[in-house]
Amino acid sequence: MNGGVRISGTVEVPGDKSISHRAVMLSAIADGESRIEGFLHAEDTLSTIGMMRALGARIVEETPTDLRVEGVGFRGLSEAADVIDAGNSGTTLRIGSGILAAQPFMTVVTGDRYLRRRPMKRIVEPLRRMGAAITGRCGDTLPPLCIRGGSLKGIRHEMPVASAQVKSAVLLAGLYADGPTTVVEPLPSRDHTERMIEAMGVNLVREGRSLTVHPVGRLLPISVIVPRDISSAAFFIVLAASVPGAELRLPGIGVNPLRTGLITVLRRMGAEIQMESMREEGGEPVADLVVYGMPLTGTEIAPEEVPSLVDEAPALCVAAALAEGRTAVRGAEELRVKESDRIGSMVTALASLGVRCGEFPDGLWIDGPAAVSPGVRCDSRGDHRIAMSLSILSAATGVPVEVTDTACIDTSFPGFRGLLNGVLGPG
Repeated sequence: MNGGVRISGTVEVPGDKSISHRAVMLSAIADGESRIEGFLHAEDTLSTIGMMRALGARIVEETPTDLRVEGVGFRGLSEAADVIDAGNSGTTLRIGSGILAAQPFMTVVTGDRYLRRRPMKRIVEPLRRMGAAITGRCGDTLPPLCIRGGSLKGIRHEMPVASAQVKSAVLLAGLYADGPTTVVEPLPSRDHTERMIEAMGVNLVREGRSLTVHPVGRLLPISVIVPRDISSAAFFIVLAASVPGAELRLPGIGVNPLRTGLITVLRRMGAEIQMESMREEGGEPVADLVVYGMPLTGTEIAPEEVPSLVDEAPALCVAAALAEGRTAVRGAEELRVKESDRIGSMVTALASLGVRCGEFPDGLWIDGPAAVSPGVRCDSRGDHRIAMSLSILSAATGVPVEVTDTACIDTSFPGFRGLLNGVLGPG
């Protein structure tokens, strides 16, 4: 299946994107100096650094992956002199809006042409209920957003869709509110914000699916060791798992239980994935992963599994295309409002390559194993995870696949191509 290419070696993926974003934002409003080791030096996270610098924080890049942040204090941010550009980063805009909603000044945040198409109603509505004035394009649903912050009131927000970004925005705004703020999740989503604010002195109350924060006056500085990103590792996990005889080691991967849905599903499909040297770093569980390629079979991914693998879904589509039988994903409407409509993007690309597949309103289905057609040009739609998934499919099958706009990969995973080339060797 893999055209005589042997897949083996060790892959050291970069630091976790979600944790890198949050560490910069929160340390910028802490009292005193924070240290961040293992920071992801990529376009998206650099957008967050740019935003916090524009608001007055002093962030020193001692190395590309080691930062020193001199926090300005909980109420020490100042009005930016210009429009803030979040680039392609929905995390910068969405989570950052939670902090900006509480500031006694106006901020305008924009982004690239892809970010300006991403829906913001889900953060605008709860932050407005708290007292912020937020306007934007298309009935205040699209960036650029103009945020006039100020005095906020605590609310109870029941989220219709599980989203760590929306949850984080409301919780961070709640730290500035006049009373308790509660967020109720329909399903658990990644909890990096909760772990980090607790380490900074916030009393967070968990009751079932609800999370409550009370207003605070200060945040303690932090020392963060960022684990390696499981969402970046996902492409190599899928590559090795999908090719019988492959063996890859991925050291130091963050294995937060709300992020390991891909591993659970791949094991169910027949993959052998071991977690070695389990440990905790910076309040996050970490392990060394070893992946052995085995024959895979299709499976059903239920709605309750989606939040734990939402970013890994495009890579999982590759495993599905190479597995025996049908794989179906349901309850994944969130995939339609990522950097691209990832359901439509992957189905269109895979179908053009000869893979039998189709869409549901809330997901997709894929029949494998597929015979991938050579010489096909696929559109990444400017989505880094689509571009990397198609590259992995090409590597796993040995069939050249031309992917447009691969520059978008640098938003989250600079060095991806070099690492991929490093694990592909002659059979």
